[in-house]
Amino acid sequence: QVQLVESGGGLVQPGGSLRLSCAASGSIFGIYDMGWYRQAPGKQRELVATVTSRGSTNYADSVKGRFTISRDNAKNTVYLQMNTLKPEDTAVYYCKITLGRRNDYWGQGTQVTVSS
Repeated sequence: QVQLVESGGGLVQPGGSLRLSCAASGSIFGIYDMGWYRQAPGKQRELVATVTSRGSTNYADSVKGRFTISRDNAKNTVYLQMNTLKPEDTAVYYCKITLGRRNDYWGQGTQVTVSS
């Protein structure tokens, strides 16, 4: 059993910053990848960023240069530092952990709203 708890969402003005955190607990073992996804109202969920167990990162084109994903393996936690936020970044952000090659677990989602 694995649980993911997200935090750090909120309301921010355009150009501002937020940092999201996602802490995993439970049966965490072996190789695991982590990532962030987001879903805006009326739109499909999309990948934002991923980080592998070895630290390799990948970003959606829309957030490259503005967002940074990182992980703390000792705490089983993944972070998403979001800078230069835009209104189009407004969405519910979900973290995900993939254990091994088959087992995905999702966080509950945290709301990020970028508005003046």
